[in-house]
Amino acid sequence: MNEASKTRAVRDSNFYSRYMSDSVLDVGCGPDLVVSHAKPFDYEDGDANEILNYLKPESFFCVHSSHCLEHMKNPRKSIRDWWTLVKPGGYLITVVPDEELYEQGYWPSLFNTDHKSMFRLNGVSRHPEISFNIKDLIESLPGATIISVKRHSNHYCQWKPLVPFHAPQPVRNTFFRVRGWLLKRKLVDSLVDRILVKVTRLLNVPIDQTLGKAQAQIEVVAQKNG
Repeated sequence: MNEASKTRAVRDSNFYSRYMSDSVLDVGCGPDLVVSHAKPFDYEDGDANEILNYLKPESFFCVHSSHCLEHMKNPRKSIRDWWTLVKPGGYLITVVPDEELYEQGYWPSLFNTDHKSMFRLNGVSRHPEISFNIKDLIESLPGATIISVKRHSNHYCQWKPLVPFHAPQPVRNTFFRVRGWLLKRKLVDSLVDRILVKVTRLLNVPIDQTLGKAQAQIEVVAQKNG
């Protein structure tokens, strides 16, 4: 929820002046534009899976996308298309959910049924057919130089579970209902909610911490060699 705004808290003061001082395209931004002068591209603007049908190659200094790539039908094609829109010398900034922190070993996604793929930085996925190493994916782009790779886990509870197995569905559903009750009453991130999150982690119950302040994502910044 408003992940671009939440990400602002972990970016340094020079980030926006360095990468977004010129023309910016924000793919899949909804109402949460990364910077006020960015051009949005969302459902009402066309099909992001075929974005080159709407926009000219090399027309933006920066192409930014936060929590959009996982919704694309073919992430390899989509990342190449976004790269095509970047001017030489410009930047591609991609933010995706972290497979371990967000999906937590479950597939299909428990928290967003529209997710079509998962992303990680290291290790081997339990679901290799739909899991991508995001750094490798971007490094494969022609003329790409990786500027930075960061895993954002601000406010995320990473306590190790006390049990080696995933909680059964009835237990998960009970915790989901309690969290939903707290969400409706705007009590996410309250003391009660923080205790609930810690209990779920100890019992190996997956829970979407990103409904609150927690981040569970990877950010990659790449420059296009001129």
